[in-house]
Amino acid sequence: MPTEHDVRAMMLALPEAQEIVIANWGDQPTFRVRKKMFGLVGYGAPTVCLKATKETQAALLQEDPDVFLVAPFFGRYGWIDVVLDRVDTDELAELVEEAWRLTAPKRVVAAYDAGRAIPRPT
Repeated sequence: MPTEHDVRAMMLALPEAQEIVIANWGDQPTFRVRKKMFGLVGYGAPTVCLKATKETQAALLQEDPDVFLVAPFFGRYGWIDVVLDRVDTDELAELVEEAWRLTAPKRVVAAYDAGRAIPRPT
């Protein structure tokens, strides 16, 4: 079972990812690439909110509605909430990376893929 600390580590391990705390959101930590948000997690929160496409959101909600939820406020754009004590760590890592990929500039993603031992399938 991944924790909020595990999620933070996953997000910050990605190129150019930064944690930026938003005071107006109750000191909510957000994770961004070049000022564009791809995830957020609260202190002690039971979920992590991740950027996703509407298609991915629909598929995940259908796959397991006990693990994946429509994110408050951002859900209409495809964002998902993932219940941390119900998700597999590997699946969460894939979702975090995909959220980052949807946000990061193409050159940053290409450089990341070029530096990996096993290229990501297209």
